[in-house]
Amino acid sequence: MTLIPAWFEISSMVVLLAILAFDLVLALKRPHIPSMREATAWIAVYIVLALIFAGLLAAIGDAQHAGEFIAGWLTEYSLSIDNIFVFVLILARFKVPKKMQQEILMIGIIIALVLRGIFILLGAALIEQFSWIFYIFGAWLVWTAIQQTRSGNEDEVKDNIFVRLMKRRGNFTEEYSGMAVRVVEGSRKLWTPVAIVIVSLGSTDLLFALDSIPAIFGITQSPFLVFAANVFALMGLRQLYFLLGGLLEKLEYLHYGIAFILAFIGVKLVFHALHVNELPFINGGHPVEWAPDISTVFSLAVIVCSMAVATIASLIKVRRDRGRLPDVRPR
Repeated sequence: MTLIPAWFEISSMVVLLAILAFDLVLALKRPHIPSMREATAWIAVYIVLALIFAGLLAAIGDAQHAGEFIAGWLTEYSLSIDNIFVFVLILARFKVPKKMQQEILMIGIIIALVLRGIFILLGAALIEQFSWIFYIFGAWLVWTAIQQTRSGNEDEVKDNIFVRLMKRRGNFTEEYSGMAVRVVEGSRKLWTPVAIVIVSLGSTDLLFALDSIPAIFGITQSPFLVFAANVFALMGLRQLYFLLGGLLEKLEYLHYGIAFILAFIGVKLVFHALHVNELPFINGGHPVEWAPDISTVFSLAVIVCSMAVATIASLIKVRRDRGRLPDVRPR
């Protein structure tokens, strides 16, 4: 497989981070509720950019790099949709004003990017030193998939340990003061609800990173492709929140599609570990050759089909439920 040139990796990262910075400045300078048309347009732009990036990878590197990026990007994008559902619940719970949601979401996305960058570096170092780590990654994803099917989409989000600790130790105002994190009332310095919302989003991003990073390392072991796929998945997440916020409750089977993807990649990681590790209790201490080597193309097909089936099944259920509703229109 052809190596990706270092100049392409560096220049790509500069351009991607510049785009994210532009999006951040835009959110801070023009805080507003984007229309469906505006949100759709921005998401389309980011999707086109991702496809252009894949085309450049195919031209400069090879088709396998492009295929791994697309599969990783779609995996991270599907997991980001699950992120959005939790974001909707968090912002609703803390009653974040609509006009502030863009700015807070952008801060959450930046936190997610930093946390995922750290996890990518740690994951790459672990893989380099301990190839058996794929067994742990695989088992974790299968367990997460099982938990996903059991829990589904909850109607409320409970405070995690970080939020509970902050509530116990800090003094908070009842009302928001714009995007201010701290304010002075009399002689007291108080935290505003913005601080606790950011902590809630950041800690939630941390939990999602524990799933998403092992998942994408099951598709590609290139730290550059892993990071690029995460950046492109986070691009447009703010607009996707406003576009899908009201539709997520209708996608009842979406979590099953995500669970299937996680389980599939978990099994793929275990098969990969069997290929590269010498286990004294399996196959006489030699790598297992009978374990199937799942290709990138097959992985991509599974990811796309899983999300398509989950989405279509959800929409069919919505349509059937509407048909069961009694006609209450005045006659």
